[in-house]
Amino acid sequence: MKALVYDGPREVVVKDVPDARIEQPTDVLVKITSTNICGSDLHMYEGRTDLETGMVLGHENMGIVAEVGDAVVKVSPGDRVCLPFNIGCGFCRNCEEGLTAFCQTVHPDPKMAGAAYGFAGMGPFWGGQAEYLRVPFGDFNCLRLPEDAQDKELDYVMLSDIFPTGWHCTRLADMQPGDSMVVYGAGPVGLMAAYSAMLQGASKVMIVDRHPDRLKLAEEIGVIPIDDSKGDPIEQVLEQTRGQGADKGCECVGYQAHDPQGHEDSAMTMNEADQHITLT
Repeated sequence: MKALVYDGPREVVVKDVPDARIEQPTDVLVKITSTNICGSDLHMYEGRTDLETGMVLGHENMGIVAEVGDAVVKVSPGDRVCLPFNIGCGFCRNCEEGLTAFCQTVHPDPKMAGAAYGFAGMGPFWGGQAEYLRVPFGDFNCLRLPEDAQDKELDYVMLSDIFPTGWHCTRLADMQPGDSMVVYGAGPVGLMAAYSAMLQGASKVMIVDRHPDRLKLAEEIGVIPIDDSKGDPIEQVLEQTRGQGADKGCECVGYQAHDPQGHEDSAMTMNEADQHITLT
């Protein structure tokens, strides 16, 4: 099959590699129809991680079940499925408590908890920027989609990472209905965090960025855009909240935060957010 292979920093190549196949009775083989490029893929591409050469990238995947192992009972060939990026077993203590990112079973190194497709340090599992993907513990890791999945493929593929990540950010912030929320970064994760806050009943959602196209998208879903190229974002948020600051906040820029001149400062947005989010 053809797949996108990491050959070293800033070097990825589409190559012919051995076909993905059923290796365990609990495996599912998926023919990939959509796969997203994540910011984390760019971290690996740029050499910011210890990703080994030869790894097939891609942890945001969706497709059609092509084959199932003998022990698979919930998933059938022909099902359209979305594949969340963390690989869990579904039965270890952490998985049963909902901490699937720290599965104690899947990673072959017993000292490691957690596994993912095509990801540095997360096991030997090839990613889905390929024609086919092997999904371990397929009954647990395949999210079966409704009948409209083919028509709404570009929507449902967001369930593989971006939407749940944005939602999870609001839960880590302990956002409650009626809270005001400020999100730093109007990239895909930031937009999904802002949208998630609105779905959960936030009284006001603001998002800080400086890219007009991103801020326009935020405004289209009802979020208040804060353009930090046109003024101090701290003052703008305080103005929007009558000097009180936002009740809750989400930092969705990441450790590659940088100033307008391009100098990276991973703590920059966190330090700004501390000045206009209510301390709790």
